[in-house]
Amino acid sequence: MFKPVNKNAQRIKRHRRIRANISGTPERPRLNVFRSNKGIYAQVIDDVNGVTLVQASSLEFKDVRGSNVEGAKVVGTAVAKKAVEKGIKNVIFDRGGYLYHGRVKALAEAAREAGLEF
Repeated sequence: MFKPVNKNAQRIKRHRRIRANISGTPERPRLNVFRSNKGIYAQVIDDVNGVTLVQASSLEFKDVRGSNVEGAKVVGTAVAKKAVEKGIKNVIFDRGGYLYHGRVKALAEAAREAGLEF
């Protein structure tokens, strides 16, 4: 029998596989990306202490309409600037089970251009 596909459940499975190998430390925290239909969100997380150090989302910016590639670039730049202000330069990129394409790729490249290294 054909079983209907739940895309988010598959993404969560992929994310769990990725998280088995990736963990943020105080020296090198994890840059996590979450993508929804209405926005894109990024957090810099220290998994050892269980603390979110920096966060940014497309909902913070009035000039960003919806969730698109341009909005992802704005969020990537914002989260990188906030992280650099707190003295965070090196991070581990966690794509959250999403393909490294489109909005996720735009966010990552904007964060690199704004000063984060990963």
